[in-house]
Amino acid sequence: MKKILLVNAKIVNEGTSFASDVLIHQGRIEKIGPHITSSNADIIDLNGNYLLPGMIDDQVHFRDPGLTYKGDISSESKAAIAGGVTSIMDMPNTVPNTLSRELLEQKYQSAALHSSANYSFFMGVTAANLEEALRVDNETVCGITDDGLYFNGQEILANNPEYLEKLFSRAETLVALHSEDESIIHRNYQHYFHEKEGKIPLSYHAKIRNAEACVTATKRVLAIQSKYHNRLHFFHISTGAEAQLFSASPSIREKRVTAEACIHHLWFNESDYEKRGGYIKWNPSIKSEEDRRQLIEALKEGRLDIIASDHAPHSKEEKIGTYDEVKSGAPVVQHTLPLLFKLASRGELSVEQIVEKTSHHVAEIYRLKERGYIREGYFADLVEVAPHSPFEVTENSLLYKCGWAPVVGEKLSAKVKRTFVNGNLLYQDGEFVSDEKGARLLFEKIR
Repeated sequence: MKKILLVNAKIVNEGTSFASDVLIHQGRIEKIGPHITSSNADIIDLNGNYLLPGMIDDQVHFRDPGLTYKGDISSESKAAIAGGVTSIMDMPNTVPNTLSRELLEQKYQSAALHSSANYSFFMGVTAANLEEALRVDNETVCGITDDGLYFNGQEILANNPEYLEKLFSRAETLVALHSEDESIIHRNYQHYFHEKEGKIPLSYHAKIRNAEACVTATKRVLAIQSKYHNRLHFFHISTGAEAQLFSASPSIREKRVTAEACIHHLWFNESDYEKRGGYIKWNPSIKSEEDRRQLIEALKEGRLDIIASDHAPHSKEEKIGTYDEVKSGAPVVQHTLPLLFKLASRGELSVEQIVEKTSHHVAEIYRLKERGYIREGYFADLVEVAPHSPFEVTENSLLYKCGWAPVVGEKLSAKVKRTFVNGNLLYQDGEFVSDEKGARLLFEKIR
């Protein structure tokens, strides 16, 4: 593999920004410093653009296998790369659900052939496969989760405390979960179904899946975790009140409980239902502007630790119809980083905070080996972002297999110009320039 020398970069890494060059060799960062020379390297001039460690997205639904009419590993990983996401962790709610180590390994084998991004896959956990889920190797699998999986009509972990006790008392790997109280959601649904005579407006999603449902479930789960001190991660925190349940201390490396915000909860608020309708129906729901602002403050304070996409494509037909007909979730992995840079241009987050929340802290929570930072010896998963390159999101620019996105029409301020994965330049100026595949993510073995 030929050396690549990146010159005139503005590196954003570990809380600071500085001008530097970077030398890449054999998939890794060989040297960082000013005025690097190398007689046998391909030189790429970044012209003062930002150079970031690639985003590590710990929550994507690539729909492969079984739901590939919505998306697949090949199409969605390319969308990720175009958005500056160099590593992904995929959810188990495929068809079949990923509930055995055999099915889990089949997904890894498929990704080795088809994924442009580095990859890991969560093992799904249900009441029927507890023993199997507990046997996963936490050096080669990112964690176990209930996200998108159901048992007796409920998302199993947050709504089944007895089962949660069994899991938390024995789990040696990270447990990541979706936390909403289904009984509250059902009560709210029944209320508004009768109030609206069966014709619930899509904007009522925030009233049905409300803050009470989130806070109640999260308090319940935290109380159980406090008995066992297992490693626990909360996906997609959507309310300000819920964010206050988490602590900014200790340091990210020492935390046993961590939590994330997702880009749609940081970008949209419930007033956007009028324009976007079913296209912004997610679980948990998009809530108030005050919640959105409080989530951003919680990120700054360290109560929320990371930012993810929760990329979840559906066909256009599945996002149009009545409240009950419209499926929850939307494609956004190609646009998460540019949306965050737009928030930075508004002064809501700094670029250093974006890097911390999309890369450094994800690596620390999951104990990723040699990724998530721009450090000598680390894998060269790097993204060049041009900060003053405004563009409008258009349908013809989308790489999602489903062909639509809830952010079409948004005017953004920064473009992903180049993406490197394991030292390979994959994406440049809107085009893929290599078909090299990503690698399986590896993790430190820490209880």
